Amino acid sequence: MDSSRFVSGAKPVAITSLGSFLPPYAVVVGVLLHVFVYCIAILYRDESKVRKLDAPPHCERHCSKDGPVRNGHIGQQPPSINPERLKDFGEEDSLNGGVKTWEMKIIGRNEELLRDSVIRPDRISQPDYNKSIRFEDISAAAFKIQCGVQKTPCMYSRLSKQYGVDIYLKKEYLQYTGSVKERGVLYLLMSLQQDQQRKGVIVASDNNFSMAVAYHASEHQIPVFVIMSTNTLPARVKMCREYGAMVISYGSTTRDSQLHARRLAQENGYLYLEEQDSAIYLSGLGTTGLEIYEQVPKLDAVILPAGAQCGLLAGSAAALKHLNPRIAVIGVESEGFPVLQQSLKTGRSVEDQSHSNCQFYKDVSGPCFGTNSLQLTGKFVDKVVTVREQDILISMLRLLEYERAIVDAEGAICLAALVSGKLLELKGKRVAVAVCSGNLELPLMRQCIDRALTLDNRVCKFSILVSDCPGDISKLLEILAREEVRILDIKQEHMYMASDLFTSEVTCIVETRDKIHTAQLRNALVDRYPMMTWMER
Repeated sequence: MDSSRFVSGAKPVAITSLGSFLPPYAVVVGVLLHVFVYCIAILYRDESKVRKLDAPPHCERHCSKDGPVRNGHIGQQPPSINPERLKDFGEEDSLNGGVKTWEMKIIGRNEELLRDSVIRPDRISQPDYNKSIRFEDISAAAFKIQCGVQKTPCMYSRLSKQYGVDIYLKKEYLQYTGSVKERGVLYLLMSLQQDQQRKGVIVASDNNFSMAVAYHASEHQIPVFVIMSTNTLPARVKMCREYGAMVISYGSTTRDSQLHARRLAQENGYLYLEEQDSAIYLSGLGTTGLEIYEQVPKLDAVILPAGAQCGLLAGSAAALKHLNPRIAVIGVESEGFPVLQQSLKTGRSVEDQSHSNCQFYKDVSGPCFGTNSLQLTGKFVDKVVTVREQDILISMLRLLEYERAIVDAEGAICLAALVSGKLLELKGKRVAVAVCSGNLELPLMRQCIDRALTLDNRVCKFSILVSDCPGDISKLLEILAREEVRILDIKQEHMYMASDLFTSEVTCIVETRDKIHTAQLRNALVDRYPMMTWMER
């Protein structure tokens, strides 16, 4: 061995094994764990990016191809009312001071609405309020409310063959609250300032407008209060509460409820809402016309409810005439109070209170909105016709039988224009008919159907004089059975008779298939009982 390789004075080192040069076991395990955790973190981050890119936007999560599956968020509970606010309604003595009417009208421009969902006070002015809406305003409304309301179908109806018109029913009664007014209400609530949304809104009525406000305000976490008169039907009160609103019964009339609501709004900072003539509300209602145009190609005419609250007619007419000026827009109102026709003649809003308190005409009566609706109606509506109450009732019966739809007067009034035969110029044409409301209370529905069957000559009443001899009444029943009629009621009277002592009067109420069947029954009874009395309706 070469001695030059060794350093002088160096101490020899003993090499016992190779493991002496390796790090401890714990260090190796720690390094491996750090590497493993680092790899997992990288993989998880990449996977999260992929999920975020593939995830649908917020609107697509709540909307199907043709519309939202359900209004609002699934499983969302309505916001609870702050218990501290109950003191505002529990002690009426503190509310008996001076009453100041407080009202806020909201309008805005389309470009500003697309940028944000609030309206600033400096955007509200009287000139803009009276300004007519534009097609761009209606398009902006359709964009913003597309996830909050249903895109209702406009379907071909089996009634078309009966009336010789290709009828397409726009079924707005399928909205969550059963009314087309959801469109205007939702757009109105979405356009409120965020500060006002936190404070809450208040309404004072028991019509479809209040129901829509109660539901959509709760869905958007806006505190909502509904003031109803004490004579409001319990079913309406219960429904508003189920939507998430705090319902307060006050006063015996609608006027009392409105004054109380304005007082509470003034003292607590709530926004008092009512159906108004603003561009925002009319634009929301006008989205119905947009959908009708998209759903029915080669459309010739559209029939919409007019009456006093003609916001749907005005907004939809503006949209339809912009898309196709050749489409005829026809408004329909009740013959008993042609408020719109009178307003168009005089050039100003005319109020008719003769039916304002009638439960049957609740949502189709009252004063016109104002100059905005009147100007739009006069400019874009081709014709306004009136229909009788009998025509509305028969239309409700037809929709129930052919479409399985339970609608109220507002929902049936458009079809009544075809039932009455006042639109003969539409024979053979494609016509869209709006069915706008389906909020018919059960007690009123029974009365309407019974009266409609009578008007349609399918429920008949007659009286016959028979002797007290055994078998005379059974012979009458044999005739009714042979004619295949359904007996609804039968009554025998002999105490208050001015005729022979042994003669009694039998009064029957029967149901037939149609007018022809009724005529056959009447002829058969006259042959057997010449002295029969037929009760005309």
